[in-house]
Amino acid sequence: MLENLFQAPGIEMTTAVTATGEQGHSIWQWIADEALLTQLMAEQSTFVLLVIIVVCIALLSKGADWMIDGVVDLAQRTGLPKIVIGATVVSLGTTLPEAFVSVMAAYMGNPGLALGNGVGSIIADTGLIFGLTAILIAVPVNRYILNRTGWVQVGAATLLVLLALLAFVTAPEGSEPVLQRWVGFFFLGLLVLYMYVTYLWARRGGEAAGIEEEVGHEELMATWMAWLMVVGGLLLVIIGARILVPAASEIAVRLGVPEDVIAATMVAFGTSLPELMTAIASVRKGHPEIIVGNIVGADVLNVLFVIGAAAAATPLEVPQNFYTFHFPAMLIILYSFRVFITMNRHGVFYRWQGIWLLSVYAIYVVLQYALNIGSAH
Repeated sequence: MLENLFQAPGIEMTTAVTATGEQGHSIWQWIADEALLTQLMAEQSTFVLLVIIVVCIALLSKGADWMIDGVVDLAQRTGLPKIVIGATVVSLGTTLPEAFVSVMAAYMGNPGLALGNGVGSIIADTGLIFGLTAILIAVPVNRYILNRTGWVQVGAATLLVLLALLAFVTAPEGSEPVLQRWVGFFFLGLLVLYMYVTYLWARRGGEAAGIEEEVGHEELMATWMAWLMVVGGLLLVIIGARILVPAASEIAVRLGVPEDVIAATMVAFGTSLPELMTAIASVRKGHPEIIVGNIVGADVLNVLFVIGAAAAATPLEVPQNFYTFHFPAMLIILYSFRVFITMNRHGVFYRWQGIWLLSVYAIYVVLQYALNIGSAH
């Protein structure tokens, strides 16, 4: 293994590109098909992989910065609270990678990936990303918005589990429970309703609860430029996250890290990279409320959008380990978050609450590895 670590850079890349042309794979297949992307990274030298990782991190950082700048400008221009734009525009963008990959995987004959993407991302977003953020800074609680969207967050996940239990009870003996296509279309219908109702709550909340956000004195950019920064930033984040994970995983394999450890940590972390970079950029630029909106919105969309779109494409089987491990972990984290919203009457999330969420996530990852339980992904 060691003698292959530092081969001449560029040789394998040329081979891979040539093979791509011969095999006729489209760019979308390379992005959506995990096996093809993993194969491409495996053919690179370690030097090339390190360069890819550095470039991807730069893309993630710059993309998140652009996105936050555009979101803040739109919030000031429209009068909507930044938490609401975080829960709609930003969260829709940061869940696009999971939705795209899940739907493509379903069409390519691997529908189980979709359920794992959705559930695993909810656990990582709320336990890891938000838990860590709440430990480091005082994250504000917009009670008017969160008392509503927070219930949608936990309600969507609970509905998913109930429908999965219904599938388990009604499944023919000897066959796997399946979420049928009607479940996917039902979720997509709820998604449209959620986006509309969130907008109404934001408008009414701004009037009834006196939600006002400080508007800077700097000149606002043109509307088209604000949208360009949001969309362009999201594209950079999506591309960077999609390529970074298999590159980092390949290096971990070469360093001798067990594959099940990589599955339990790297993959879950990778699907939450857009939310993580958004959180970091939000803190750096002084807009922590965007973090809350993004996490809550992403959790809702992971159920209604990611799992919904994939189930609408093709029925999704529900493996046994979801009932005994992944679903309970998801509900513990989300109901904890819901309780924290109710008890925080001083306008912020407390550090101990972040420690609790992060601890639950850490226990989930450790047990997943120690008990040799399959990854949610």
